Amino acid sequence: MSRRAGSAGPHTLAFVESPVQLLNVLEWAHLHALGAQEAPGPGRGTGVVPPARRAPRAEQAKGTTPALTLVVLSPTDPMTRGQLRRMAELARDEGYEVRWEEARGGPGAPFHTIGGLTPLLRRARRVVMGDPFSRYVQLLLTITKARDLVVVDDGTATMEFVAQLARGERLVRWHRKGGRPGARDLIFAPVSSSARRRLTPSAKRRVEIFSSMPMDEKPEGVTVTANDFAWTRARFGPPRITKGADMVGTSLVETGVVDGDRYLEAVRTLAKTHGATRYFAHRRESTDKLHRLAAETGLEIVRPDLPLELIARRGPIGRTVLSFPSTVVHTLPLALTGTEVRVAVCDIDPEWLTQNASPRAQGFLSGVTGTARDVTRLSAVTAA
Repeated sequence: MSRRAGSAGPHTLAFVESPVQLLNVLEWAHLHALGAQEAPGPGRGTGVVPPARRAPRAEQAKGTTPALTLVVLSPTDPMTRGQLRRMAELARDEGYEVRWEEARGGPGAPFHTIGGLTPLLRRARRVVMGDPFSRYVQLLLTITKARDLVVVDDGTATMEFVAQLARGERLVRWHRKGGRPGARDLIFAPVSSSARRRLTPSAKRRVEIFSSMPMDEKPEGVTVTANDFAWTRARFGPPRITKGADMVGTSLVETGVVDGDRYLEAVRTLAKTHGATRYFAHRRESTDKLHRLAAETGLEIVRPDLPLELIARRGPIGRTVLSFPSTVVHTLPLALTGTEVRVAVCDIDPEWLTQNASPRAQGFLSGVTGTARDVTRLSAVTAA
């Protein structure tokens, strides 16, 4: 199941828990030219040749230290696991080492995982992570001695992480902020505080943030590097563009931010107004919700096997892509640079929010939409 790193340990150790995080590690590694030389072949730079037809990069020579080892801290959600496995295949095609950890495979799994990773952590020169809010990652940060730490995008959460780091606040996901800390939060508080200190640049530690998200507040001493999805554009597409519109799903209902009935009505109205025929489901959307969406809107529900940036670049994709405030309103225009696809984002009406939504939810979601570049902004829809 796992591919072990060489005895000397990797120069760079990356921890990912979602397909998007793994994609962004590949984008970061591409920018920094990690690993072996680019695979030769026709279509280089245009993405005409699909990844499956490319010769993989050269395998690491036996006994040498790998430049990058990707550690997948596998979640339990079947959709996420499936996308992660596909992304792991692409990473191996690039010549990177992939280590799959059943990090949540039972009560003893975290101890087994952390114990097995400790020697690698202590020898790694650089640690890359996709989710600094993750308790798993925060625990691993207390072990590493790496002088270089890199945070790659985990979607819109990166915007909140950067703001919290700049203000010296505790690390809390935006949709949970405003509520009282639970018992587990209080127990874990010392680890979270330690992680925040380690993610603060010092004379002994360099910190880089690799992101396609806008940042109003830049933490002092942090290096910010732009992610323009160069790897995605080089490996995939250009896509075939259809005449209709596609919709992008969101997990705002599943996270308790938006009311399910209001969301369904908004999707139905948007689809009717813009002639959408397909709905690309978010990997965390519930099966019951998707069944109801299909039955009441007539949309074809598509469960992508890769992150949407790759799906859209691979095509076919609608001439218009409709979305609610989410990561894709920032990433899709970059991935689809040079095409005629228009990304349109629909605001979240405050009346759609649940009673349990964080007090910061409306402001944060408006910020996600308002800071998006190269998108068409749509007003919040009302019942048809």
